[in-house]
Amino acid sequence: MSYIENIFVCLAAPLLIAALCMAPRGRKMVIFTLSGMTVCLLSSYISTFLASIHGMSLMYASVEITPMVEEIMKFLPILFYLLVFEPKREEIADSVLMTSVGFATFENACYLINNGAANIFYLIIRGFSTGTMHVVTGFLVALGLIYLWDRIWLRAAGTIGLLSVAMTFHGIYNILVSQTGPAAYAGYIIPMITFIAGLIFSRRSYSRQE
Repeated sequence: MSYIENIFVCLAAPLLIAALCMAPRGRKMVIFTLSGMTVCLLSSYISTFLASIHGMSLMYASVEITPMVEEIMKFLPILFYLLVFEPKREEIADSVLMTSVGFATFENACYLINNGAANIFYLIIRGFSTGTMHVVTGFLVALGLIYLWDRIWLRAAGTIGLLSVAMTFHGIYNILVSQTGPAAYAGYIIPMITFIAGLIFSRRSYSRQE
């Protein structure tokens, strides 16, 4: 068992124990967090496999393969939840959020092991920006699930379209943060600005409905 599986076991074990002791709603949120961590682990296997087949370097794989694989894998637990349990709209948003958080948490933990913790300021910036990026791309897809899922003729086209937007956003983020200097900082800032703008817009829309 390599280090990435060891990290997964150490993080997942206490969450699984906590889930057994929680009320149904809390248990559901922990399960989605674990789902996000699990698909992150699987995404690393798939991305590495595809990169090796095509003879790609890590840099090119992070731009051309990783965004596509990660966004699709992150979407699968939500799709399963929708098809099997038919949840309410607000429950979809919560499940997307926790899956994205679980994914980003495991990804940050693996990055920390690979690169060390010498620069705590950089780790804080990267931790927040990566987590925000995964939440933003998750909610881009959630918009399709929430507002288009009841319209059968738009369900597939809308979800695929939003998945494509999420992959593009993810790819741009990976391109920028792989650089140095202003380009990297722009990459770290863009997800946060997008998240804040989306939060303001959603709150204004909610207040208008009231």
